Amino acid sequence: MARPRASRTLENAARRSGYRHVAGVDEVGRGCLAGPVVAAAVVLDPLVYVSGIADSKAVPAPQRERLADRIRRAAICWYVAVIEPAEIDRLNIHQASLEAMRQAVAALAPSPDFVLVDGFRIPRLPMAQRAVVGGDRRCTAVAAASILAKVTRDRLMCELHARDPRYGFDRHKGYGTAAHLEAVIRYGYSDVHRRSFRPSALFDTMAD
Repeated sequence: MARPRASRTLENAARRSGYRHVAGVDEVGRGCLAGPVVAAAVVLDPLVYVSGIADSKAVPAPQRERLADRIRRAAICWYVAVIEPAEIDRLNIHQASLEAMRQAVAALAPSPDFVLVDGFRIPRLPMAQRAVVGGDRRCTAVAAASILAKVTRDRLMCELHARDPRYGFDRHKGYGTAAHLEAVIRYGYSDVHRRSFRPSALFDTMAD
């Protein structure tokens, strides 16, 4: 089955309305037990076409790496923001995700005048924005941001695995897989685990 491609329909509509630099924004790592939440913001060049851009979850890892390189080279500007676990615990994961996206948009140069966001509006943005449900599937700029965020976070999780291989971060990237939960039961939480999120499956296993 062919992988669905995102389109530039929403970006083009914003440009026809008079906006010049249209950014796409997305985050990854929201539902993890460990590691940072990572957000990316991208302004694609409307004159440069990068084929194969789709929701990062639908793109195999080797192709994501190649696409990330092509997106970075072709974009007018891009930025990736990282919120570490301690800050996630302080803010809560929803607020940390919004803050990561806000930081990514704020760091773009030139600054966008319109922002397309996957799922939620971002507070305290000084420019127009639109929240797009399923934006990483529908909108090319948001899908490109999801790829940059996913590639960056996967690399960070592999680095964490190299520092402490007990948990298998290179395989599950911090998500609550059975193998990850078993490692937490055996070794306890590490410094990169989020104390504010403990899945019921972990409690059920520990109670056995």
